[in-house]
Amino acid sequence: MPTQISRYIEGYVIASADGMIADAHGKMPDSIRNDADQSYFQDSLDRAGVLVHGRHSHEGGPRADRRKRIILTRRIARLAPDPAYPHALSWNPSGASLDEALAAAGIGDGPIAVIGGTAVFGLFLPLYNIFHLSHAARARIPGGQPVFPPSGGALTPEERLTAAGLRPGERRELDAAAGVSVVSWERD
Repeated sequence: MPTQISRYIEGYVIASADGMIADAHGKMPDSIRNDADQSYFQDSLDRAGVLVHGRHSHEGGPRADRRKRIILTRRIARLAPDPAYPHALSWNPSGASLDEALAAAGIGDGPIAVIGGTAVFGLFLPLYNIFHLSHAARARIPGGQPVFPPSGGALTPEERLTAAGLRPGERRELDAAAGVSVVSWERD
């Protein structure tokens, strides 16, 4: 479990209307991919000091290989260089603290950007300073993987963020024609 640190932690996700981020096999379907959201996402990640994600999540794009990242995995005991990415560290949260992972990664200035998947979003839920929840309002992913792990019933991403002490900001249309918008949820 991450420890409380003095860094600014941001979450980024695009979800379907039914609160899913991937299909049952862990693949992000084209129905929630959107160029305007990708532009917003990529521009935001350019400000990050480090990206944090699971083994199956990745932001892609032309600048991805230059970004520092911490990749959560259970395949190692604590911390290890990640062979797949040149600027990456593999981290097992059961074996090392977030502070240890950040120190070992040698992160730069900027916020910690958490970009998924479900278990990773859930692990950081108590720590987010802000969570940028994009929605593809016309997409549904029946039987898909939710933004956050289930807890106390089938709660929506908005209900989970509210329960974690975050409050919604203004809704911003990213692509009105496609029904894609973002709401940034901030901690009180």
